[in-house]
Amino acid sequence: MPSGSPLGLPLGLAQRGYSGVIQHLSASGAGSALSDVELESRLIELGFVEGAKVEILHEGIVGRDPIAVRVDNVTIAVRRREAMAIIVA
Repeated sequence: MPSGSPLGLPLGLAQRGYSGVIQHLSASGAGSALSDVELESRLIELGFVEGAKVEILHEGIVGRDPIAVRVDNVTIAVRRREAMAIIVA
C-alpha cells in the first residue's frame, strides 16, 4: 500500500501489511468516544509516539476492526476509529 500523501495517512485507513512511521497525532475528528486530549494521552501511553515504526499485522473479521499493530517491538490492538488519530507516512 502506498504511504499516502506527503502530509501523511491516518493509520485507521491503512490495510493489513502496511508499514510506516508515525508523523504525529491528530485526535480532532477521529470519532472516538474519548475527548481529544484523553485519546492522545492514551495513544502516547501505548507507545504511539512520533518517529515510532508501525506495521498493521492483523485486522478483525467483522468490519476489519480492531487492528493489531506492531509499534516498534510491541503488539497492540486498537480500534480503527482511534487509529484515525495516528498520522503515518
